[in-house]
Order: sequence, then C-alpha cells, then structure tokens
Amino acid sequence: QVQLVESGGGLVQAGGSLRLSCTASGRSFSGYAMGWFRQAPGKEREFVAAFRWGDSSAYYADPMKGRFTISRINAKNAVYLQMDTLKPEDTAVYYCAASWRMGGSYRSDYEYDYWGQGTQVTVSS
Repeated sequence: QVQLVESGGGLVQAGGSLRLSCTASGRSFSGYAMGWFRQAPGKEREFVAAFRWGDSSAYYADPMKGRFTISRINAKNAVYLQMDTLKPEDTAVYYCAASWRMGGSYRSDYEYDYWGQGTQVTVSS
C-alpha cells in the first residue's frame, strides 16, 4: 500500500504564493514519477506538473509554465509544488499522484496509480 499526503494548501490573495508538499509512504520508492493535478468545481481533473525520478525531468501544463515549479525533496519520496503569481483561476483541490509507469508522459490521470486526498487552494481576487 502506498499513501500520499499533501500539505500546504490554503487561502492566498491573487499574486501571492504557496508551496505544496507531497510525501509518499508505505514503499521505499514512490514510483517512476510523481505529479500534481487539480480539479475545480464543475471541471475535469487537470494536469499541473510532474517530476520523473530517473532523469529529474519536469513537465508542466502550459498555463503553469513560468509560475509553478515542481522539485524533489531530497532524501524523501516527496515533491514540492511551488506556486507563484497565483490567479483566482488557480483555485482548486490539488491532488498529488504517483506513477509506476516507466514510459509514460505523466500528463494523464490514468498514468498514475496512487492518489492523495487533495489539498484545497483558494486564490482570492
């Protein structure tokens, strides 16, 4: 069993920043990649960012490029999601996920095997 726990969500004003954390437990490794998705009310779950352990590759959805940064927490099966210049449209529940798919693009939710419970991010205007 793998458990993923997100933290760091909260309320922030537009233009502000938050840093989310996701930590995996239950196995020695969290998988081949870890990613972040988000889901706003009435919308589909949306890819945000992913980090591949093997080559430290980072992937971002276009709206997040230049604003969000995913990075590894050293010595842990964990990642940060640094979110800067937040906008009201960033308001969503943010989910951490872990993938055991070696050759995936990590941009689709079906590529992930384990999910956290989510953390709420609310950006006020």
